[in-house]
Amino acid sequence: MPEIVCPMCEMTEVLLHGDHYECVTCGHEWKCAEEADAPTAARVVKDAHGNVLADGDIVAMVKDLKLGGTSQVLKVGTKSKPIRLVDGDHEISCKMEGLTIALKAMYVKKVMN
Repeated sequence: MPEIVCPMCEMTEVLLHGDHYECVTCGHEWKCAEEADAPTAARVVKDAHGNVLADGDIVAMVKDLKLGGTSQVLKVGTKSKPIRLVDGDHEISCKMEGLTIALKAMYVKKVMN
């Protein structure tokens, strides 16, 4: 059984009272059925201009970006191979100029085909 988490404070100290839960930390109460009915939010990644990105899109740089640990710079307009969305701080994994790199979506724009 998955651990119950309070939707208000996200703490795990939760008591079961028949048909509802109560958070020991903040006192929030909610029905047991809400947990099962809660929709899982799909992750939406948007580029610098607000366009929604998906796996397989091609993106271009919107500003010069120095690659950490190297003297290489990705220039404005540099296009990627098809991207892959990943979890974490850097949402995009792609190849640019022969390198596999991880990028934040705020530094790229979607290239419309």
